[in-house]
Amino acid sequence: MQATAYTYDPDTRSGQVLLDDGTPVPFDGAAFDAGGLRLLRPGQRVRIETEGDGEGRRITLVTLQTF
Repeated sequence: MQATAYTYDPDTRSGQVLLDDGTPVPFDGAAFDAGGLRLLRPGQRVRIETEGDGEGRRITLVTLQTF
């Protein structure tokens, strides 16, 4: 799934992405670390993996979108 980086805190390595429908979804440091990134800037296009549905959905991986 693709999303756009919305916020990122380098101290906690957590933040939020915006899905294409505008829904913000938070991610934690573990999801950020799983993607092997060092930094994330707001507006960057990212690829995410999630588990769960609805309110229980959580991001398990954040990495850069490559084509």
